[in-house]
Amino acid sequence: MRNIFLLLGIGLLVACSSTPTETRETPKETAANLVTLTPAQLKNFELTMQPLQKKIIPYTIKLNGTADLPPQNLVSVSNALGGYVKATSLIPGKPFKKGDVLALMEDNQYIELQQEYLTTKAKLKMTEAEFERQRDLNQSKATSDKAFQQAAAEFQANKIALQALSEKLKLISINPQTLSSNAITRTIKLHAPFNGYVAKVNVNVGKYASPSDVLFELVNPQNLLLNLKVFEKDISRLAPGQSVVAYTNTNPEKKYAGEIIFTGRTFAADRSVEVHANLKNSLGLVPGAYVNAEIEQATTESWAVPEEAVVSFEGKDFLFVAKGKDSFELVPAETGVTGNNWTEIKNAAAFEGKNVVFEGAYTLLMALKNSGEEE
Repeated sequence: MRNIFLLLGIGLLVACSSTPTETRETPKETAANLVTLTPAQLKNFELTMQPLQKKIIPYTIKLNGTADLPPQNLVSVSNALGGYVKATSLIPGKPFKKGDVLALMEDNQYIELQQEYLTTKAKLKMTEAEFERQRDLNQSKATSDKAFQQAAAEFQANKIALQALSEKLKLISINPQTLSSNAITRTIKLHAPFNGYVAKVNVNVGKYASPSDVLFELVNPQNLLLNLKVFEKDISRLAPGQSVVAYTNTNPEKKYAGEIIFTGRTFAADRSVEVHANLKNSLGLVPGAYVNAEIEQATTESWAVPEEAVVSFEGKDFLFVAKGKDSFELVPAETGVTGNNWTEIKNAAAFEGKNVVFEGAYTLLMALKNSGEEE
């Protein structure tokens, strides 16, 4: 037993004598969201600081879609009476102006129609004279009422027939007022109803076209429609009458002004709804072209910072707040809408009475990241 106590005492003596006399210096703790600059860095960094500012920030809704033709801007050209194509120089894509001759048509029935019109016109003069003669005789009781009524009926029938033939002539672009026996023609001209370009040509020279056949399809590129997609979160912000600015990827500097006419009421598979807008001037825009569009809306006045003051770190938004002359703290920020290079700050109370870094925030973020890597 005595030996055991002796051994324990020796063990304790050895343990006490082995304790190190030098103490290690613990590292100085630094906050992970705080960056401190040296005098040299302060001199080289371009930093500006201000409190949050009150701003009215326009909210811009960005959409995409296509420029589409309204139904009335795609015109199918037919010949009301049919006929043979005598001449045409149209090819798909060719532009034309209003009044240009699209094709010459030829048919025997054009001659017959003009003949019938002129014959009926001559008969009308004769029946009119007979009607006036019978009227005068009937007033003096020199002729029966039946003869007068018959003359009146023939005059009225010829008058109706002439008017009907006149309208038929107008269908094939023949002016009945200038038609005479010396001006009868076997060909007619099909004229362009507006400025545009040819989409399709369905005939060739010598082909017979019936009245139901479509000879050409013409496109009027004026006043195209925008067919845009808006997603669910922005649907409530849109209404008819709002202004739209559209542009293409190939020429983003060229802007096309428009106005919303209506929004759809059904969702697509991607939870988007169609928005349709009229374009005030679509000259130069090709139907079917892919377009981008922006709809700008004013919001109420709110606390904001310049867009460059907001930095993103690990998927979140932050602002740098001055903690002294050389220290800056990274503080979480709840951002709202962005417009005119300003961003809304929803948690403005967290920055009340503090100076926020407006210019140089990204430089501070890089310095903070570098200091974290060195540790």
